Amino acid sequence: MTRVMIAGLGNMGLSHALAHHRHPGAEIVGLVNRSPVDLPAELRGYPLFETFEEGMATGPELVCIATYSDSHADYAVAAMEAGANVFVEKPLATTVADAERVVAKAVETGRKLVVGYILRHHPSWMRLIAEARGLGGPYVFRLNLNQQSDGATWETHKALMRTTSPIVDCGVHYVDVMCQITDAAPVRVHGVGLRLTDEIAENMYNYGQFQVVFEDGSVGWYEAGWGPMMSETAFFVKDIVSPGGAVSITDESGGDSDSVEGHTRVGAIRVHRRGGDQVIEMPGEPGHQELCDAEQAYVLRAIAEDIDLTRHMADAVQSLRICLAADESIRTGRAIDLKDQP
Repeated sequence: MTRVMIAGLGNMGLSHALAHHRHPGAEIVGLVNRSPVDLPAELRGYPLFETFEEGMATGPELVCIATYSDSHADYAVAAMEAGANVFVEKPLATTVADAERVVAKAVETGRKLVVGYILRHHPSWMRLIAEARGLGGPYVFRLNLNQQSDGATWETHKALMRTTSPIVDCGVHYVDVMCQITDAAPVRVHGVGLRLTDEIAENMYNYGQFQVVFEDGSVGWYEAGWGPMMSETAFFVKDIVSPGGAVSITDESGGDSDSVEGHTRVGAIRVHRRGGDQVIEMPGEPGHQELCDAEQAYVLRAIAEDIDLTRHMADAVQSLRICLAADESIRTGRAIDLKDQP
């Protein structure tokens, strides 16, 4: 049994806690949340602490970090220094230097470090990547994830934007998909964004988009916007185009951009070639909780089987580097050259 502590009990943290509650190889030794939280019945019997330090005192072998982004790096390093393996929600950190510091600590200590790229455990996204690679590059990536959020979801988004913009928080998922398909280094990033509400800080924006150019000639576009003002039209675009055709995910959200289940479920995959289209149905699609179950099962397997995570960690830093460059581009008004960056 692996002793597990979960820090941060928002939407993702609760889902990860439920995953470990259900896994026969995991034993939850502590839950951490800095404010009162209404726990589901399955989790109410576990010790609940207010601080990360109190949670670490339980002696976990795996620490699951689902707190706000600005605490990810310090918590991950502290956990590994205490001898624990780490799962950390995306983004890995809020700066490339901090992300590299976390990876260096994993290498130094020999601890496992898994970053929360949940789409890597989604059978439909895995199939999308395989179909796109089968067409051959170079590629055009057209991806977005806009949310017409209001009420509790908008409050969550506003809290996230105290430290992280939408194009970084969500963008790392989809840039990771781009990188897996093209397998080429990024060359240049250019972004634009806009603050569409006075409910967030003056130095933050709730809508952004960027273009990225890769070394093999591939180009990508990503767009993300949060808030009650966002449009429900064309909020879900998942296209990959190449000289050989195109691969697309059809929308399964039911027209509700604020639906977490809609963002994770896939209606079907459409593969277009000049000779005609093929629709690949994906029956038995996993829901959000099932994906979290699969993700945490992988973390436990990585520990038990000593899986080499070198490429996984490098990919996490690379996708973050691209999204942070896009954020820098938005804030400075200039394109960011990535060719000379390490």
